[in-house]
Amino acid sequence: MDGTPKAPQDEAALLSRPLLDDPSARAVSRVGVIDVGSNSVRLVVFDGAARSPAYFFNEKVLCGLGRGMVQTGRLNPEGRVRALAALRRFAALAEGMELTALEAVATAAAREAEDGAEFLEEVEATTGLALRVIDGREEGRLSAQGVLLGWPGAEGLVCDIGGSSMELAVISGGAVGARVTSALGPFRLQGLAGGQKGLRRHVRGVLDGLKGEVGSGHARLYLVGGSWRALARLDMERRGYPLTVLHEYEMTPKSIRKTIDWVARSDLKGLRARTGISSERIQLVPLAGVVLRELLKVFRPKSIHISAYGLREGLLYEQMPEDLRARDPLIEACRHAEAASARLPGFGMKLYDFIRPLYSKAPAARLRLVQAACLLHDVSWRAHPDYRAAACFDNATRANLGGLDHKGRVFLGLALMHRYSNAKSVMARMAPLQGLLTEAERAQAEVLGKAMRFGAMFSMVGPDTAGRLRYYPKKGVLELVLTPQAEPLLGEVTGARLAALAAALKAETRVRVGRKGKG
Repeated sequence: MDGTPKAPQDEAALLSRPLLDDPSARAVSRVGVIDVGSNSVRLVVFDGAARSPAYFFNEKVLCGLGRGMVQTGRLNPEGRVRALAALRRFAALAEGMELTALEAVATAAAREAEDGAEFLEEVEATTGLALRVIDGREEGRLSAQGVLLGWPGAEGLVCDIGGSSMELAVISGGAVGARVTSALGPFRLQGLAGGQKGLRRHVRGVLDGLKGEVGSGHARLYLVGGSWRALARLDMERRGYPLTVLHEYEMTPKSIRKTIDWVARSDLKGLRARTGISSERIQLVPLAGVVLRELLKVFRPKSIHISAYGLREGLLYEQMPEDLRARDPLIEACRHAEAASARLPGFGMKLYDFIRPLYSKAPAARLRLVQAACLLHDVSWRAHPDYRAAACFDNATRANLGGLDHKGRVFLGLALMHRYSNAKSVMARMAPLQGLLTEAERAQAEVLGKAMRFGAMFSMVGPDTAGRLRYYPKKGVLELVLTPQAEPLLGEVTGARLAALAAALKAETRVRVGRKGKG
């Protein structure tokens, strides 16, 4: 369900105090990044949960600065004009956003073009932005850090493809290791002599050389960059995949090879109409497909994962102190959502404590999903009651959450939906996404939802103050031990919800009143 490796984590780490008011968290709020790449120019402003990147502002212009640079040695004239106009706008926007920090970087096109230095001077004179040109190895390091931001404990090979370059970086043990850069960006491959055979031979030769520097045997390949994301979106389209969130989308080598072949024999305009990929981007996809096919041959990964986080998120990660980096991005994002949107911020942890006995032998991976669900259990309360369950499901499956794979998203969404409703009409609408889970996982999500449904209604002060749950799975018994003063809280409706939870557990319900100060 959350097959991505995560940093070792015990329950004490899950329960540690939130960082919402910590100075180190506030220091990385409203951080802006301007990224001038070979194909796109973008301004991103991060805010919200410090450990999990929330996008306060995100605007991209596909300028194509590096288009045609192989032939001319210079930046694309039209792209240069468009990039300068975009940067003037971004500088004006940043000035009005009260940013705590603004990083402005430029990559392959600006560092390699004959007129790159001249362009940088023009940008600074026109906008006041002093772009920092980063070399290819540094670009690879920052992109890999972006992957680590979203995937705590990720292990494998990161591949970041831009318009004019492609970087590889090894990540292991929470750190970035060997990294290399190459000229395998699609702009650099356009018009290469020798046709398709010559192109494949050239790409294979470059990758064979890179293999000696970053090594082989990497089971996981993490893909960063717009061309990879476009290929992944096309893979979803070909497969009829029910969830179009690209981050943490997982592919097999066999699947993506089929998609590359499918794209090669399809009309790009038709594919663009079906997927919404921009015309500038989809023109680069066939070349990116050639690179990826050869990448799979050379490095032979067992699984391929798409990262929506890259260089820009890596720059944010760079500014985080170690204690902030060590936090779980999923839990921090859920804590932030609760603080911002729940009726009773802080109730989620009380609910977690109350239902925790149901998970006495659960591993940390399951406990983090349970805690995330408890933190999110009430953030959609303002939705219309008739649509609240569906809103919960949609929010969980489509939210910008790091550290959460697609099965984890659906599990959270299904649990939160059961928190509010079991209506068959609601369940039917979610059926395609529920197919990503096994029958056992769907049953576990239902149990979690019904546990939250009972606990949330049982006591508005906090269910942990009114009673305790005890679960004996071998005996098939769910026991509620009430405090003497809480006996009136178990009314008709709450009693029915307790019974529904017991039924989901296939257990018998027992209720008793404990002695004061005793369990």
